Amino acid sequence: MFKNLMLAAIILLCTLPGWGKKKEQPPDPAYAGITARGRMLAEYDTAVKHATDAVRATGAAEESLTDYVAKKTDARWVVAFGRLNDARDKFLITYQATQGGTPHEFKPSQNTPPLEDTGFFYLAAKALEISRHDFPRENRPYNFAVLPAESNQMYVYIYPAQTKPGIYTMGGDVRYLISPDGSSIVEKQQLHKSILEIDISGVVTKGKLEEGWHTDALSDVPLDTDVFYVLTRKPAAPEIVRTRKETYKVQADGTIVVAKMGH
Repeated sequence: MFKNLMLAAIILLCTLPGWGKKKEQPPDPAYAGITARGRMLAEYDTAVKHATDAVRATGAAEESLTDYVAKKTDARWVVAFGRLNDARDKFLITYQATQGGTPHEFKPSQNTPPLEDTGFFYLAAKALEISRHDFPRENRPYNFAVLPAESNQMYVYIYPAQTKPGIYTMGGDVRYLISPDGSSIVEKQQLHKSILEIDISGVVTKGKLEEGWHTDALSDVPLDTDVFYVLTRKPAAPEIVRTRKETYKVQADGTIVVAKMGH
C-alpha cells in the first residue's frame, strides 16, 4: 500500500507544472554544517556496520556487540565494543576494530582483560546511556551514533535501523546535545516524527534512481539525517526536501541547494 502511494506521489509530483524546470541556487555556506554532520553520521554508520561484521567473524558473542562507540582519528575510524562498569566510571572495551585501507576494511582485536577507558569512549558511552533512557523507542531496531559538537559537547543520534535490503528507513529520529561530561541532556531535537519504510526497487531503472522527495514538517531547513539518508541510499540520487518555508535539494554528495519552482 505504502509503496503504491509513494509511486503515485512521485508520478504526480513529476507532472506538476514547472516541476522539471527547478531553478537551483548554488550551495549556501549556511548549510555547510548540516552537510558536514550528515556526512560524518554516514561515515559513522558505515564504520560500525563493517567493524561489527569484522568482530563477529572472530566468533564474538552477539551480546558483546550491542554497545559500541566509534571515533575518527587520523582519517580512520576506531570502533570500541564494551560496556560501562558497575561504578559507571569506566568503559570496559572487550573488542575493538580499526579501519584499514578502505572504509569497508576493519581489523578486529580482543582485549583480555577488557581495556578500561576513561576518555572519549567512556564519555560517549555515558552520553548514549542517558539518551537511550530518555528516548521512547518503538518495538524495532535502532542505530546510535555519537559525534563531537562545539565546546566539547556531544551529539547523540538515535534513528531506526534498516532491516531489509532495498527498503530504506526514514524518520522517527532524534538528536541530543549532551554535556561534555556525558551526564546531562542540554538539548533534544525531534528531527522527524513518522517512520517511513521506503521500497525503492520499483523506481530503480537500469541501476539508476531518480530523485526522491519528502516533507520535513518540523524544520525550516533540511536536517542532518536528510543528508545521511541521501548518502546511504543506493544507488545514489538527490532528494527534494520540502520544509515549512522552502524547498531544497540535497545533492547526491550531501550538499544542499535551494530548489525554486519554475513557471
